[in-house]
Order: sequence, then structure tokens, then C-alpha cells
Amino acid sequence: MPSLTRAEAARRARLLRVHSYAVDLDLTGDEEFVSRTVVEFGCAEPGAGTFAEIKGGRIVRAELNGAALDGVGRDDNRLALTGLAGENRLEVEFVAPYSRGGEGLHRFVDPEDGEVYLYGHAPLDDAQRIFACFDQPDLKAPIALTVLAPQRWTVRGNAPLRAGLTGSAGGRWEFEATPPLSTYLFSLVAGPWHVLEREHDGIPLGLLCRRSLAPYLDADAGELFGATAASFDRYHELFGVRYPFGAYDQAFVPEFSGGAVENPGLVTYREEFLFRARATDSERHRRFVVMAHEMAHMWFGDFVTLRWWDDVWLNEAFAEYMGWRVAAETGRHPDAAADFAIWRERWGYLADQRPSTHAVAPDGVADTAVALQNFDGISYAKGAAVLRQLAAHVGDDAFLAGLREYFRRYRFGNASLTDLLAVLGAAAGRDLTGWAELWLRSSGVNTLRPVPSRAAGLAVEQTGRPLRPHRLTVSAYASDGSVLRVPFTIDGTHATIPGLAAAPAGTVLLLNDGDETYAKIRFDPFGRAALPAVLPDLDDPLARAVVWTGVIDGVRDGELPAAEFLALLVAALPTERQEGVFDEVLAFARDALARRGLVPFGPLAEVCAGALASAAPGTGRQLATARALVSVAGLGDVPMLRAWLDGPGAPDGLVVDADLRWSLLLRLVALGAAGEAEIAAGERLDPSAKGVERAVACRAALPSAEAKARAWQALVHDPNPRLAVANAGAFRQPGQEALTDAYVERYFADLPAMLEGRHPLAALQVVRLAFPLYSGRALGLAESMLARTDLDPRLRRELSDAANELRRWPASGVAAGGGQAVGA
Repeated sequence: MPSLTRAEAARRARLLRVHSYAVDLDLTGDEEFVSRTVVEFGCAEPGAGTFAEIKGGRIVRAELNGAALDGVGRDDNRLALTGLAGENRLEVEFVAPYSRGGEGLHRFVDPEDGEVYLYGHAPLDDAQRIFACFDQPDLKAPIALTVLAPQRWTVRGNAPLRAGLTGSAGGRWEFEATPPLSTYLFSLVAGPWHVLEREHDGIPLGLLCRRSLAPYLDADAGELFGATAASFDRYHELFGVRYPFGAYDQAFVPEFSGGAVENPGLVTYREEFLFRARATDSERHRRFVVMAHEMAHMWFGDFVTLRWWDDVWLNEAFAEYMGWRVAAETGRHPDAAADFAIWRERWGYLADQRPSTHAVAPDGVADTAVALQNFDGISYAKGAAVLRQLAAHVGDDAFLAGLREYFRRYRFGNASLTDLLAVLGAAAGRDLTGWAELWLRSSGVNTLRPVPSRAAGLAVEQTGRPLRPHRLTVSAYASDGSVLRVPFTIDGTHATIPGLAAAPAGTVLLLNDGDETYAKIRFDPFGRAALPAVLPDLDDPLARAVVWTGVIDGVRDGELPAAEFLALLVAALPTERQEGVFDEVLAFARDALARRGLVPFGPLAEVCAGALASAAPGTGRQLATARALVSVAGLGDVPMLRAWLDGPGAPDGLVVDADLRWSLLLRLVALGAAGEAEIAAGERLDPSAKGVERAVACRAALPSAEAKARAWQALVHDPNPRLAVANAGAFRQPGQEALTDAYVERYFADLPAMLEGRHPLAALQVVRLAFPLYSGRALGLAESMLARTDLDPRLRRELSDAANELRRWPASGVAAGGGQAVGA
């Protein structure tokens, strides 16, 4: 089906003004639903023609201004509309199958109790799978929803029920018309949901989940409602505009293809954010950030919406920045900035050094297919970091004043980068065009490094193009615990650090302390040598995160040897207090270095064991370090893993719940120390949808040719995207290279099939996870495929990035080193 192009959207936006949608959905069928839609719209050029969109449905009736459209024709997902009047009424009825892949109207049957749950998922252009519409972001209109469903169900939508109604009337729910919405923000949930309700500051709040997950929602309800209330209070303070969409429901939905979606009044989250088992502090804090991110979208994206998808960052970067900011400013997660630096911002650095990098605000988003690929580390993480630098550039008061004017001027409408810069520039009293060209209209990351100054003291050198203005803090951390901080600005190739002489031996000179700008940092030779002594005792969690991020960047760029990194990890990681930082550093050591044979697995396990031994029983740190130890355990650790899984051998305070039990079993299976009998027993203990996925992953990790053949078939062809992802993620295990080597060539042969019939996000996740990243032959095969002229653009982007990653790392010794390291 053709993607809507920017040019087509612009023509249609000039031609039409959509007044309203009335959407009537019959959800009583088991396999299909019926959608009836009435669209009222005006046309600026009577007599002109355009098209509406319907994807995947069978049209039963279509009328334009009372005349049947049966003979007019439909081209793929486009319903031609000709001879438009000044004012028009389009009526369409179609029948469509429920989705099983997470797009459109998704239907899920709970394996635990057989109950049916439905939810709508419309981004970017999947509203047309649910109702006939003009599916583009700048044709906003009120949407009035009516639903026919089993009377015992609960149905929620973007708006409250019509005045005077408290539920269904004979299985029929009628909702108020929403404020003007973009079609991609339409959603609903329907089924026997477990619902909790409260009110805060006059806003009705709801939490929804499947009934089989009710105990987990009930256990976390206080935390979830508290996070929602605290975020609302802070956003009202920051933005000066009250939440504009009435009630605020948050639903945890099954088989979700993304992380969360900001549907106004009805935010949907993947169920993994509803913890079935004990969660670490880091997991809870990251969940809070996601909740605050989606709430920020009520203003950035829902209240004021981008005109076209080149301004994805206007939605995502702002929500990302505000989510992390509010996590800290509410006092709920005061050290959130450290997690952002090493987890999210590093995601931006990685994306910005790949062939697929693009400007934060790119010009070349030709259609919706291209737009979907830009929901990445640039639009989210780099965009958020750049916004933080913009706030520092103009001052936070001016920044917030500009945002308040932005909301006032474009309320319930659409806006662009130019519009935003105009209001922010006016609030700050300066022209931001040049700043935006450097930070928003160009790609790439700068590198800052300390160098001997031509004058007295020290200087900083900036490399990378374009050179950008950076406002940051430079700190000198001495081994005796003292610290000297100096504010600093650089906007060219060199700048002298004022008041800071050459740092003596034993001192770590940390550029960008406080993570105020977006740039990679380097260390001088004295600082590198002092890191193992200074880093373990560094109190500031954000400073430690900035150090670790700089060290990891240095390893990736070939400037810091893997052995030096390992020595620092052994010296400093056991004392790392931030769970998120611990996890990210260990994951890099495991996946980027140990799996390539560049460092052994043994020291990683020893570091995790030491950190676990020092963790207080029953704490999030104990759980985080236990999970980390399981992920790097080798053959010599099998008795320990068995003792944790089978009996009372776990450390005091460590609860071996369903999630940890599956992690232990996966590692034992991959090491050849457990098999099908244990997996089947695990399924009997955990018959949930999540248990099914974890069992699938365990079977994919089995060290046998038959298991790999089954897993490969499933990751290529399984229509359930979650199961395909589970197979892809567990297929290649360290030490099993001899079994998976035959699938290097098959990967490239089967790439097109991995995309067929799947939601693009899930399909590309499978493509990414299944890539033979540790094979020396993969680079040549990828380059051969990239030479083709008929390659799907989505695959071209994924393969280009993967090939670039292979060029960064030596391929020799990978196959043998992986197995030997794991067994060590």
C-alpha cells in the first residue's frame, strides 16, 4: 500500500478542512469488526478531488453527499473522492479483521482465562485500519466514538462518556466528541479490563490491565497514581496550561508493538511496565520517566501537533527532555540525569555516528515510511540533549516563557520548527536561526578533548563538523576527594579553560561535568591513569555516568584499549551505586567486548559476584547485580545457577520469582545444563503470555541443530511479532557459534521474509536482533546486499548501520573466543 507523501499531505491540507468524525464500531464479532464513519469536511476548491484512506478493510457502503461511490474505485488504501462540494459528508462502512500484529484494532485472547481484550493503535498511519479518515497529522478534527460490545465489558476512549452516561446502554457506549485531534492519536480499549480509579486536582484518573494481571496492578497502584499526580502538578507549574483532555486513563495492554503511545486521555503502555515480579529501583525510575514522557505529549504532540513528520522531534525530543526533567524535579528520582547520560544520551551518540544519522529536524522526510524510521536515538535522545542545551543557551525562564506562548498561540492546532523558534527567540530576545542550523539542522556529534594550551593552563579542542557552541562545566577531581569546577564555553576549534592550570598526576579532568551539552569527551593521559583510583570514590552519580560514557566512547572509537577498560571496570564497577549505570557498563563489556573475544567473561562474572556480595539483602541493587551475574555466568557457575533455581541456594533476601527463574533457566539452557523438560515445567508454573514468550526464548537458546532450525523458522515466519522477537533475541548465544554459523548466509537470504506481514517496528526489531553481528563473514555479505539497487529502504538502513558496526570491531577470533570465554 502506498505511503502518504509529504507533497500529497500538503495538497490535501490546502484543499480540506475537516469539521468532525463520527466513528461507530461494532466489536461483537470474534474475527472481524464493523466500522461505520461519517466525516464532515469543507473543500476550498469546489469541484476538486482528493482521497480518504481505508487500510485492510472490505468496503460495504461508501457515499459522498448521498451518492454511492461504488463505481468510483479504490486504489489500495485510497478511496477516491471527486467533484467535491464546498461542504461535504462522507459515509463509509467497512468490515476488517482484527489485528494480531499490534497495529490498528488489536485482539488478544488471554491464555490464562480465555478472556478477549481489544485496543486501538493508530500511529503513524494506522487509524485508517480502524475508521475511514484523512490520515495525516495536520487535518485535526473532533472525533465522537460509539462502540457496540458485550455489555459486561469495559470500554474507554479518548473522551469521557456522553453527559449523563456512566456505562453502556445495552452494550452500547457513546462518548463525547474529543477536542480537535490528529487521526494517529485515536484509540480505545475494550474488554473485561481490571480498572482502578482515583481523582487528582479535578482530573479523573484510571489504571487498566487484564484481569489476570490485576494483583500486579493493585500492588503498584499507589506508586502509579502517585507518579501521575506528581507529574501533573509539575507540568501545570512549568507550562501554565492545565491538562486539556478531561480524564486521564493509562492502560497496560498485551502484545504491544511499541513502548507506549500518548493517545490523549488514554495512554497505552506495553505490559512489561506492569511488573509481575520484584523490580529494581532503576526499572521503577525508568517507568516513571516513560509515564512522565507520555504525559508531556499531552502538551507536546496532542495539544499542539507537528504539521508533518519532519518535526517528529517536536513531539519526541520535548517529551523525552521533560520526562527526565520531571523525574528529577518532582523529587521522585533525583539522580535521573545519570541514567539519561549513560542510557538515553549514549543511544543518541551511537545513532549519530551511524550511516543512518540525520538532523534532529530533517528536511527530507518524503513519506510516512521514511518518517517511521526517524523514531530513533536522534529524535529522542539527541533531541532531548539539544533542548537542554537550548534552555541553557537562552536561560530557563525565557525557555519556559516561550513554551507557554507556543501553547497559547497554537492550542489544538499544528506547528513547525519555524513556529517554535519564533516564540522562543522572542522570549529570549535573540535570533535563534543560526543556533538551530548548527544544532537542529545538521547531524553528527562533536568530540571535546583537553590539550596543552598555547597560553598558560589548559585548553579544550573541539573536532567534528559542524563546530557548535557548547556551554559546559570542566571539573578537576583529585585523588584526595577535592574538586574544582570551572564554567566554560567553546564555539570554535580551541578555547582556553579560565583559571585552570595543567592538572597534576592523580587528577581526573572531566569535561562536560553535569552533562550540560551534547558531545563526546576524552581524557588526558594523566586523567586516564588516575581513573581507577578516583572513580570508585567519586560521589556524584552524574559525574560517574559521564566518566563511564566517555570511557565507553573511547573504546568504541579505538582510542582506549579493551584491556584498560577491563582494568577500570574491575576497579570501579563493583562500587557503582546507580543500578542503571551498572547495567549499561556491564552490558557494553558483555555484548561489545566479551562476545567478540576482546575481554574474557570470567572477570565480568567476578565483578558481578563481588557487587552481589556487598549488596544489602532484599534491595534493588541485590536484584540488579544478581541478574547481571546470571547474564555472564559460565560453565563453572552452573552449580550456583542450579542452586538458585532449584532450591534454597539463593543469597539471603533474593527472591527467585517468575522473571528471575526464567533468566536462570535461559542461561542454564544456553550453557547446555538444562533442556526441554525444564522449559516445559517452567511453562506449567507460568502459563501467562509473558511465560509463553520466555519459554520460546529458552527453546531458541537450546544448543542443538534442531532447536536452531525451529527458532530460525519462527523468527522468519511466525505471525506473532512478540514470539518472533523472542526467537531472534535468544537465537545467537555465546559459545554456540558452531551451531549458528550456518545461519550467516541464511540471514541475508531470508531478510525480505522477515518483513512480510509484520508491523514495521516489530519486523525491524527482528532484523536487528537476528543480524550475525559477531561473524567475520557478515560484513562482506552485507556489503554485497547493499550494492543492490532493489533493496527495501528499511533493510538498506538496517544493513548499513550493522555493516558500520562490524567495521568498528576486529572480527578475528570471535567464533572461538566466544565459546572459550563463556566456559572459562
